[in-house]
Amino acid sequence: MTSVLIQDFTERSKEVSKYFIFLKSLEQGTTKLSMNGKGNNSKIKEIDPELLKTLKASGFLLLYNLVEATMRNIIEAIFDQLRSEGISYDEIRPELKKVVLKNLKKRNPDEVFSSIAAISVDIITAGFDKKDLFSGNLDGKKIRETAAEYGFSHLTDHTKTGNGSDLLTVKANRNDLAHGIKSFAEIGRDKTADELLEIRNKVIRYLKQILKNIETYLDNKDYLDASVVRTS
Repeated sequence: MTSVLIQDFTERSKEVSKYFIFLKSLEQGTTKLSMNGKGNNSKIKEIDPELLKTLKASGFLLLYNLVEATMRNIIEAIFDQLRSEGISYDEIRPELKKVVLKNLKKRNPDEVFSSIAAISVDIITAGFDKKDLFSGNLDGKKIRETAAEYGFSHLTDHTKTGNGSDLLTVKANRNDLAHGIKSFAEIGRDKTADELLEIRNKVIRYLKQILKNIETYLDNKDYLDASVVRTS
């Protein structure tokens, strides 16, 4: 499961990185627009400054998408492993028990009833729906809260990741764009391509370290209650 997590993250982060490198080349003028004129004669044009602002702002949408997709996949991986190993409710750590109960409260009882055969095992995933996990609210604080809820580590190397502090900027700009509070030009005018690349670097390094924490969590079965001895 962890290999799938890493593979998905690697592919998504490559997409984001290519985009930000493209932005830098546009800003520096090393990449220009080539347009066909009359008689198929090519004409080189400088990038419009307003368009460049829009493209920069779009980078925040790509970054936030990476953050939310990564965290959603992480939580789904936890539930997938609980399901595949047939872990019962009594065996999971107290924090996870609370998550399971919160999930059940959101579900229609009739739907839950029809999906449960062995209640002690099926109850864990019966209320889980990955679409409910996050909705434009992910930043470093939310990830730390999520880590506490599930019992995995949120610790990272601050010198390399800033402990996810840049995620607040990414989230705020994404939400301002998504809700029409600010225009793309307003968001894009305040950051240079180099500043955006630095934000991208810290966000990707932060997510990589969170993924490593999840690998340890799943490999060590830290989702289990250490005080409970499995009978099978």
